[in-house]
Amino acid sequence: MPTCRRKTVVLTEPSEALLHAARSDPSKEVYYLEQTGEIFETYEAYAARMSFYRLKQFQCEVTGKSGLDYFQAVESEKQEARTMHSRFSEPLKPAVLKAVQWQVMGRLDHLVEAVYERFKDRYFKTERVLVDLSGTKYYARVEKVYPPKYSSDVRARDAHKDSSSSSSEDDAPHVIGGDLKIPTKDANIQDNPTLYFYWVHILELEKDKSHDKKQGAKPADKESNMVGSLMEVQCGMMSRDRLSFSKSILRRFIRDCVHREPAVASPWTVKPAIAKRYGLESIMPEETRKGVETIKKGEIDKRKKVWEEKDGPPTKKQKKMTPAQEERAEKREREAREKLEKQKLAKEEAERLAAEKKKKKPIRYPTEDLDVRLTDKDKKAGLEVQRPLPSRVSLPFNDTPGTFEAFLLAWNFLVVYGQPLHLSTFTLDEFEHAIRHSLPDTPCSLLAEVHSTLIYNLRTVTFQRHSALVSLLHLKEELEEKGQHDDQLGISIEELTGAMADVGNNWERVPLRHAEGREGWEDALVGCLKDHATVTNFPRLQEILTRLLFGPEPSAEAASPSSSTSRVSTPSSLPLTQRAAPGERYYSLPPRDKIAILSFMCNLAISSKAIHVHMESCEEQLTALRKEKIDVNRLKKQYLEEMNVLLGETKEDPALATNSVDQDVVMQESSDLSDVSEGGSETPSAAGTKKNSARQKDLRQKAQTIAHAKQREAARAKQASIKQAVSDRRRLDEEVNKLERRLEGIEREFRKLLGAVRVKPIGKDRFYNRIWWFDGMGSASLVGSGGVAQYGTGRIFIQGPSEFDMELLGQRKDEDIDARRKEEEGDAGVLGSGDWGAYSELEELDEFVAWLNTKGHRELALKAALTKWWVHITAGIRKRTVDVNVNARLPEARRSARTKTNLGYDITREPYMMWTNRKAVNSS
Repeated sequence: MPTCRRKTVVLTEPSEALLHAARSDPSKEVYYLEQTGEIFETYEAYAARMSFYRLKQFQCEVTGKSGLDYFQAVESEKQEARTMHSRFSEPLKPAVLKAVQWQVMGRLDHLVEAVYERFKDRYFKTERVLVDLSGTKYYARVEKVYPPKYSSDVRARDAHKDSSSSSSEDDAPHVIGGDLKIPTKDANIQDNPTLYFYWVHILELEKDKSHDKKQGAKPADKESNMVGSLMEVQCGMMSRDRLSFSKSILRRFIRDCVHREPAVASPWTVKPAIAKRYGLESIMPEETRKGVETIKKGEIDKRKKVWEEKDGPPTKKQKKMTPAQEERAEKREREAREKLEKQKLAKEEAERLAAEKKKKKPIRYPTEDLDVRLTDKDKKAGLEVQRPLPSRVSLPFNDTPGTFEAFLLAWNFLVVYGQPLHLSTFTLDEFEHAIRHSLPDTPCSLLAEVHSTLIYNLRTVTFQRHSALVSLLHLKEELEEKGQHDDQLGISIEELTGAMADVGNNWERVPLRHAEGREGWEDALVGCLKDHATVTNFPRLQEILTRLLFGPEPSAEAASPSSSTSRVSTPSSLPLTQRAAPGERYYSLPPRDKIAILSFMCNLAISSKAIHVHMESCEEQLTALRKEKIDVNRLKKQYLEEMNVLLGETKEDPALATNSVDQDVVMQESSDLSDVSEGGSETPSAAGTKKNSARQKDLRQKAQTIAHAKQREAARAKQASIKQAVSDRRRLDEEVNKLERRLEGIEREFRKLLGAVRVKPIGKDRFYNRIWWFDGMGSASLVGSGGVAQYGTGRIFIQGPSEFDMELLGQRKDEDIDARRKEEEGDAGVLGSGDWGAYSELEELDEFVAWLNTKGHRELALKAALTKWWVHITAGIRKRTVDVNVNARLPEARRSARTKTNLGYDITREPYMMWTNRKAVNSS
């Protein structure tokens, strides 16, 4: 059984109430844990037990592997048991189990040693062994075992060789030697293993390459003569494979097959199921039981004696005490009891205080986000209580569930893999307007390029010819069996398959040239769908093919108000009766159908070789960028350390200039005094003294002049050193700035390459809503030429929690999560699993960041990620806002004309119509 913290895991028994309910109410619903067979009355108990089993704290008892959950540990033990039982010699199993049955031995290692020593030279019938013949080992099978009574009688062995019947001793050899109750010395005397003879059948040569290299190849004819022969050997020539018999595998076998009670001197007992399989006694014989009890009693008496010796000899019998002595003794006992009572009360009080202190232990932040609640102090400090409402109306095609998500998926795929698809980048707004384009007289180059590059890519993906046709015919049969109609939009499947026959048959060979405006891509699209799509992988296949291949009456379509000059596509309600070319009908498809086609094609293109090669290239570039980032950070750290050293050198000593000025003043004053004294009246008696004094003054003045010159020279040298240090520090500062700009570039490149490998949300908020920012991934860039900001979506998207996260929210039974979400997100701001919202204004984004609480793990990481890319996020939002305002037109102007006129609106001036594919490959 697996262990947890060195203790065997005990399975939970059903409660008394549950057992009573099983008898009185058999239909009562319970929670059943299939892997362990445990039954629980409540879901909380079931979930708690399952959570306990899922913790990575269990250990496999056989292999010793740790860090597993309970089920992994059980599977590890089962796997090891299967391996061990398959390797361990089958004929040896009953003998070993019979030897260990009812043995009283304290440690398992001692039992393994005893069994190994008894059976290492004893072999049994049908056992697979190794036989050493003149240095060459062969695999052999034991055919017959001759006990010691045949050791001196060769004729008896030869006569018994071909006999089909065998004696009882042949059926059960090593009876005495395998009995662990008999001492090893006596067992070897009574049943000597070296006197046994064995007839073995040579099976094959042991395949040992190292042996062959050292000894050289043996003659092939000699080996072939030995294989298949029957020969007589003794235990000295025999051995077992280490994989089938060793102390380690013997320990695992015994541990798996026996158990022992924890009481003192308890015997090792073979498990009942295993004992029954090998024909061993499960009930302890009376004689054995008495022997076990005798051993147990002797062990208990021995321990009791050791304990008494440890406590020391009993004290001598005291003399009878006087009344005064008895009173003093009672007083001492009473004081001792009071002292113990006080100590007990003090200990209980200390434990109570420690428990209270533990309960009041402050929470260490950051912690689980849902455990963080705003206090009155936080609200007074200005923290946002309710999250700003994300806009759902501004999301394109969000009126139909799943359509916006498919639209976003297609755009992200086309932009991220623009390099292998040979497709220039375009914004989400341009893609939206292209999808809404409905003017067949004014083709949209963006749609043509996108579909053409996907068609070229899908030519390299394996497809089944006429898969759509076969799928539609199967659908027709199923509908006929159910008695349902098979028509869509008034066109039956038979009519649809007839129209499909002549369209797009050579789609994988048609040249869709960029210079010719990708002419014929609509027919190639139908051909691609015919060979790649089925009703299973593309549920709306019949409806979309019907809209592409059939149209209404020309007169009815011209008179219909739905045939507006607007570029916004609106599905026509006119019945489809006439066959039409896909090039005429594609632009009349509703946006939902166009998005479904693109999403389907993108999901197929992800498996193409070009995309896989690009992803592998991105992985290699990511590895190179990681290494470069480490080198740049190391060099930056080195430059900063050098700058700190130079900073200490550039601090000028303030005493230097002061000392120079003071010395100049002192010298000037001493010079003036000497001049004045020389200009005064002199007496003849002082002439000699004055002469000596003048000489001393001249020497002193000369020494001061020399010292002053040296100080000025030192000051100039120091000023030059400081100037050089400032220059070096300025140079290093420029180098550090260059490295920081390179690190910023590495981060942008890393985001682009990582976005081509896997797209992940930028983070999650407290309610597991996923926050997405799609700009700057794959072939897109955050910064254009000249440092101009670029964007793909120009907004932050927020998606509701996944189904798994919703389950995590539902597990918090201690609070009403739904009420809290309405309070902190608003009634209209609560998002479901498939719901999306967006923040398109800087004010909304600022309010959202202010709403995040950094005391929680998820929101702390989310705010850190938003802060890291804040400059680029806000720059993209501003740029999109400017572009939207510049391209805004009055609704009347948009509906004024179908094509370019002098007075009307020119649709070709729209940004999505002016987009060109600069990465297009002109070859067919």
